[in-house]
Amino acid sequence: MTEPPASGTRPLTPTESRETRARVAPWIERTPVRRWVPDRDVASLPEGIELFLKLELFQRTGSYKVRGALNNVLCAEAETLRRGVTAVSAGNHAISVAYAARAAGTTARVVMLSSANPARVARCRNFGAEIEFADDGAAGFARMEEIARQEGRLGIHPFEGEATVSGTSTVGLEVAEQLPDLDALVVPVGGGGLISGTSSIVKQLAPACRVYGVEPVGAASMRRSLDAGEPVALDRIDTIADSLGAPHAAPYSFGLVQRYVDDVVLVDDDAIRAALKALFLDAKLVAEPASAAPLAAVCGPLRERLEGCRVGLVLSGSNIDLDTFSAHIRASR
Repeated sequence: MTEPPASGTRPLTPTESRETRARVAPWIERTPVRRWVPDRDVASLPEGIELFLKLELFQRTGSYKVRGALNNVLCAEAETLRRGVTAVSAGNHAISVAYAARAAGTTARVVMLSSANPARVARCRNFGAEIEFADDGAAGFARMEEIARQEGRLGIHPFEGEATVSGTSTVGLEVAEQLPDLDALVVPVGGGGLISGTSSIVKQLAPACRVYGVEPVGAASMRRSLDAGEPVALDRIDTIADSLGAPHAAPYSFGLVQRYVDDVVLVDDDAIRAALKALFLDAKLVAEPASAAPLAAVCGPLRERLEGCRVGLVLSGSNIDLDTFSAHIRASR
């Protein structure tokens, strides 16, 4: 993308990302990178591709979300933290906010979607959060804002704002250090928090590396926003990749995506299931559907563009219960 960033969007610098990493380091993992050479009967890859998996699914809370949640909490004033924090989430962000609140010695009251995976609800409670439920994302955001206003809690956005995106930028910092000669990096996109932070640092430290985002067909808020030239909201979310089901894009992360991301492509749920199965059978990884979306894109809409390339895939999370995971595997073609 060559468009200027959206108004008010200030690019993060590598120095700021390194400062954020130092701040959150005691409570997160520097997740590993693994070279993966899958059997051709399992995944139909582009010719000559080399694949490297950035394993954020091994993060302490089971997803990359903890990086942004912690950065918000650790940057907050003590008096603000005394009143606690709040958030809205399909699961991974709620878990991470609950973990961050416990690390900081404060309380979390979070709003989760009624469709949230039960394993995520249980894990969030295990970290000490009080949970409310909302029917959909729009209602969830409204309730989070109400809690923040009425109780004075710090609202921690799942994908928007400098503190959240600076947290996710540390994924890009690690990728640039661990895989300095990548030709391309493929990142799952929900609201855009992960890809905006990751791409902004990768593109500054390794300008030749192309960064591609991938969204589900049924939750294409960023693709539609890029086409419209401004953040848009979706009327309906329909995908098995619930972690990627953000109801809208937002100005700050959208502006960084405009500036630093080469393209955002779409994959359907069948392709995500097939990729999930390949990661399980060959890479021996139990991932949530969002983590499989980058592989689905490599085998689908990005196939021709990635022939003969060294490609990194960000596997974003692994918070899924056994029954749901098994159902996806059985349904894969």
